[in-house]
Amino acid sequence: MKRSEINAIMAEADALIRRHGFVLPPFARWSPAEFAARAPEARHVIDARCGWDITDYGAGRFDEMGLFLFTLRNGRLADLQRGGGMCYAEKLLISRRDQISPMHTHVIKAEDIINRGGATLVVELYGSDDAGNFAEDRGGTVACDGIARPYAPGDKLRLAPGESVTLMPGDWHAFWGEGGDVLIGEVSTVNDDETDNIFRDPIGRFAEIEEDVAPTHLLVSDYATHLPRS
Repeated sequence: MKRSEINAIMAEADALIRRHGFVLPPFARWSPAEFAARAPEARHVIDARCGWDITDYGAGRFDEMGLFLFTLRNGRLADLQRGGGMCYAEKLLISRRDQISPMHTHVIKAEDIINRGGATLVVELYGSDDAGNFAEDRGGTVACDGIARPYAPGDKLRLAPGESVTLMPGDWHAFWGEGGDVLIGEVSTVNDDETDNIFRDPIGRFAEIEEDVAPTHLLVSDYATHLPRS
């Protein structure tokens, strides 16, 4: 993806988020230079990879297969492992009309996916085989706003604004906006996008960036190369 495209997506996403009554935290406004200067006081933001995240899954077709994410807060894996402390995460996502976030599951993370506003959110579901792999012939059961909802392989949930689904490790899922763009909330256990996204097909999690202009704001995938180390 070109950096100019990413800058434009950030601006469009911020406007959509505000239209739905949400405001991103102050560090979302930091320029790369300010982020670098404030890195010592922002170690948790950096280490937890909070912030802007825009991906085309390495395919170069963002409008068809891609996702906007902003990680608002993220806990510590060490806390999750010991069973106490900051064991949670929260994100805002935007799924554009007919823009697929491809089929995947998680090994550790359980998540509530919430339609926060806009069009209909479609979530396609499959179950796992006994080894946890994608199973085209298996379904399962999810909770929709706390109500058990069995699903057959390939079933598509259609979530209107305000509705949600709880996905557990082993629930394979893909999603997209139907009829328009969707603002999505995600509340989950500690999030690790580098190791805990298991895709059905061999694709990348992060975009490769062509630096045609300077970044307006850093992506979480920029932190390792643009910010001083602790």
